[in-house]
Amino acid sequence: MHRKAATWILIAACAAACAWLPAGAQDLASFEKKLTEHRLDNGLTFLIYERSEAPVVSFFTLVNAGSAQEVLGITGLAHMFEHMAFKGTSVIGTTDYKAEQKALAKVDETYHAYDAERRKLGGPDPAKLAALEKAFKDAQEAADKFVVKNEFGEIIDREGGAGLNAFTNTDNTGYMFSLPANKVELWAYLESERFLDPVFREFYKERDVVMEERRLRTESQPVGRLIEQFNLAAFSAHPYHNPVVGYMSDLQSFSREDGVAFHGTYYVPSNIVIAIVGDVKAAQIIPILDKYFGRIPKGPQPQPLRTVEPKQIAEKIIEVPDQSQPIYVEGYHKPANTDQDQAVYDAISDLLSTDRTARLYRSLVRDKKIAAQTGAFAGFPGEKYPNMMLFFVIPSPGHSNEEVQAAIREEIEKLKTTPISDDELKMVKTRAKANLIRGLQSNQGIAMQLAEYKTLHGDWRELFRSVEKIDKVTKDDIQRVAKATFVPTNRTVAMIVNQKAAESTN
Repeated sequence: MHRKAATWILIAACAAACAWLPAGAQDLASFEKKLTEHRLDNGLTFLIYERSEAPVVSFFTLVNAGSAQEVLGITGLAHMFEHMAFKGTSVIGTTDYKAEQKALAKVDETYHAYDAERRKLGGPDPAKLAALEKAFKDAQEAADKFVVKNEFGEIIDREGGAGLNAFTNTDNTGYMFSLPANKVELWAYLESERFLDPVFREFYKERDVVMEERRLRTESQPVGRLIEQFNLAAFSAHPYHNPVVGYMSDLQSFSREDGVAFHGTYYVPSNIVIAIVGDVKAAQIIPILDKYFGRIPKGPQPQPLRTVEPKQIAEKIIEVPDQSQPIYVEGYHKPANTDQDQAVYDAISDLLSTDRTARLYRSLVRDKKIAAQTGAFAGFPGEKYPNMMLFFVIPSPGHSNEEVQAAIREEIEKLKTTPISDDELKMVKTRAKANLIRGLQSNQGIAMQLAEYKTLHGDWRELFRSVEKIDKVTKDDIQRVAKATFVPTNRTVAMIVNQKAAESTN
């Protein structure tokens, strides 16, 4: 159920394509009339937006915890619980929960014995390790006899649900699906149950699935390998340096009890926001929400991160030898996306890489023909904490990292020295408004944005205010931020150097 982060896909946002949409779709005052914010006594917050275009309701649950909440030894655990959230409860997904509990306890017992021998200093005893591994696998097979596979998802499918999915990133974990409007109470039962009463069945088998995801998406992909190295270099202290999928040694070692502990710490009601969008009436569904989600016990608010990334004082350059074509990444530290200058960074990102009229595309792809793809991102790899302004380029065949590096820096230097044109600034602001409209076209799009802005900023209205802030960005703001941010000592570079090409020049 993992939604792969589409970090490198450039989304074209053309204002003309949205000209037909009603102006009220992006009007805060009109939006407020249809939205109800409801907070339970246990701290869980609901955002209910009444939208009766079709008899369908979309639900989006956002947990304010991602890989940044992990420590070394349990990296990948936030993503691991995302998988566990589809495994059912003591009622869903089992034929006999009492018997299954005993079987799961045996799985834990045999796993710890096997894991202790596997990681023993000086190395394991091969014969003993083999015997312990067999006992562990036998215990898993015994527990599997009680499992009803995929029952949680099948209930949703059977009742007309669609879009069942989830994702984990550095900052949070999201869960989503839609149902017919007359199935709201079913959703409330299912969604509350899987966070109130999750059963970590098939934990170690699912851990193997996650390990395979790491092999496919990171270890077998040039971009995956490059970005992992970039993050490790760019963030020397802050947990943004850890991969969301986790390090392989941690995936091979953390336990079911580790997963239970992570859930108990971060899946507390005050750390969760749920957006409900569609053919509903707030007054009618609030009693349902209170009935089901009010059962979740109140828990202590998770402690904020202590580690702050220290100021970078020297340029960092990473060269990754690979048989892939060259790929180039360059990043600069910037404040968190809640900073007052985020609108300026968003404007810079739009100016440089939104579509084929953007500066990077026109310069590197269209005119110089030295790149096949370019991008600029104002919030990588996360948004909650100080992050990076990232530039990404895939050189065209026959062209080098050095060529695209020079071209990128030429465009960055222009931002510092030459005010952008009135037309460019106007287009940046127009696209911001158009993008807001595009994001509010579907129930699920609205639900996701409401929950994300509420979680990050503490107020869903910031979704609309962010556009207003971009509208206030000036040419001087862009030059000021560019001069302060894009300096060599604040820069981290990572590039794939083609092994065969490098060997042929030596």
